[in-house]
Amino acid sequence: MESGERFTKKAFQNGDIYVGNFKGIIPHGKGKYSWFNGTVYEGNWEEGKMTGKGRFFWPSGATYEGDFSGGYFHGFGTFTSPDGSIYRGAWRMNIQHGLGIKEYCNSDIYKGSWKEGVHEGIGRYVWSNGNTYTGNWKSGKMCGRGVMKWVNGDLFDGFWLNGYRHGSGGYWFADGSYYFGTWTKGRKDGRGMYYPAGSKHPSLRRLCSFDRNESKSKGFLRHSSSLNSMECRVPSASVKRSLSEKTSINTSLRGSGRISHMTTSLDEGWSPCDSTSEFSHTSCMLSHSCEVQDNTTIVFEREYMQGVLIKERIRKSTGLSYKSKQRGKFHAKELKKRACIGIFEGDRSYYIMLNLQLGIRYTVGKITPVPMREVRASDFGDRARIQMYFPRKGSQFTPPHYSFDFYWKDYCPMVFRNLREMFKLDAAEYMMSICGDDGLRERSSPGKSGSIFYISHDDRFFIKTLRRSELKVLLKMLPRYYDHVKELENTLITKFFGLHRITLRGGRKVRFVVMGNMFCTELRIHRRFDLKGSKHGRITNPDDIEECTTLKDLDLPYEFHMDKLLRESLFKQLNLDCKFLESQQIIDYSLLLGLHFRAPEQLNAFFEPPDALHKHERLHQTDGRFPFPI
Repeated sequence: MESGERFTKKAFQNGDIYVGNFKGIIPHGKGKYSWFNGTVYEGNWEEGKMTGKGRFFWPSGATYEGDFSGGYFHGFGTFTSPDGSIYRGAWRMNIQHGLGIKEYCNSDIYKGSWKEGVHEGIGRYVWSNGNTYTGNWKSGKMCGRGVMKWVNGDLFDGFWLNGYRHGSGGYWFADGSYYFGTWTKGRKDGRGMYYPAGSKHPSLRRLCSFDRNESKSKGFLRHSSSLNSMECRVPSASVKRSLSEKTSINTSLRGSGRISHMTTSLDEGWSPCDSTSEFSHTSCMLSHSCEVQDNTTIVFEREYMQGVLIKERIRKSTGLSYKSKQRGKFHAKELKKRACIGIFEGDRSYYIMLNLQLGIRYTVGKITPVPMREVRASDFGDRARIQMYFPRKGSQFTPPHYSFDFYWKDYCPMVFRNLREMFKLDAAEYMMSICGDDGLRERSSPGKSGSIFYISHDDRFFIKTLRRSELKVLLKMLPRYYDHVKELENTLITKFFGLHRITLRGGRKVRFVVMGNMFCTELRIHRRFDLKGSKHGRITNPDDIEECTTLKDLDLPYEFHMDKLLRESLFKQLNLDCKFLESQQIIDYSLLLGLHFRAPEQLNAFFEPPDALHKHERLHQTDGRFPFPI
């Protein structure tokens, strides 16, 4: 308090004391407020609230100096904790929010973005032992693209989720070796390629796409088809143990089971409490690595299952063989003969996707405000539709766009609106998933129909092209399908969310159905099976099996032991669904089965996020909020 100013002192009945300026009977201007418990504020006031510059002192030794607004820490300020940790940065209503730096009592440092008192956005964390992480954060944990560099020289550049390596990435070992592959919750999971120290690896542009969705659908390393392989078993020198692995069955109903004992080899783990580097360092590293020429070299293609190495192949990198080239040409010719393919060549496929997004955004936005009601007989059939013309320049009802002119038809909008409600799908989430800026990804059909598939960026929805005959069948069965879904919420039948048609210039029509993706789950799906209950032709050629290959009945080597009640519920639902399909005279159907293999329990301790980081994250959630005693 400045001695030259005159201040009024007021003592309150509870023992608090205020010395400073007043406006009427409330503090206003400069003043010092001392609480009976020893807490002190000294600074500016505005109509009874701390506003402007000031300092706050607690009996514990904690202090805050900086901006206040309306009685809150708000603006820029420095907070010193009793344990000696210091935060300098932005605040919003008593909570760290914005850009800031925190120096922890154990000498760890975080510099970057904060939200609601925890790390969120881009930031850099430096551990006291020299390990660093630079990248994206969410809710106080490493999440998204990021780079971790260990003091021993190891480096990981890839994707993270909740503090674990999760998704595709590359790991550079200090000895000069490399590994490119995918991880699930900190464990290597799926196929990857290991390059020993001193070997020259292919261009990273071709080798590692850090798009997790690409790695799901294509396999992480597509160039493996151009390698001459010599398959071998994991070396016997590796540590081996017999494991009884548990699985999670991914259908609309979930159960658990056991896989028979299998012998596996453990690969190197990663040390807990390890960490990263700057994005700029990574960018330089990647661009430099991309200059390496494609030379013949020995590499190891490995397949992991929840951290356990289950298969390894030694490969030599060479060009495409004549046989592979001829097979590719033949496949392309056959593909063009199939339905719908000719429409989707070149840029036209991109414009079709734009049209699809425009149409879905228009119709969902149009039908959602309509009050919810029961469907009527008139809501079904070919005549129950919304139609709109989308000129490129826009119209009174449609926005301008960069695609070509097209006509849009949405079939049975009220029926599908109610179905989305039954499936507990929010309209806004539906539009953001399909019509968001990230767009759709195109995939060729693995089946015989020749249909084109689009997949939403978050993998929640498939959009499949239909023939006219298929559209008629779906419209015909829609009333019974609606009743079936309404009556049986646990049905395993495919979820349909919309049925649409685009008419292009010249009268060419493209029909679509939007379906749910049952394999969109937080758990990684290690094996996929298409089960028809038949043995005829129901086996896959071993040479054609890749990580994401959908296998058949005779490829399933497991027995599943389920809870009795769950088993009864599952078979009852399957029976009801089959009767429904039989009533619609549909015989070509199958059960999709997804398996997730859990990691052995004895490995769990090796794959925890760094303890030091998470210990401090617990502090973040408490020291960012300060209740005031006024």
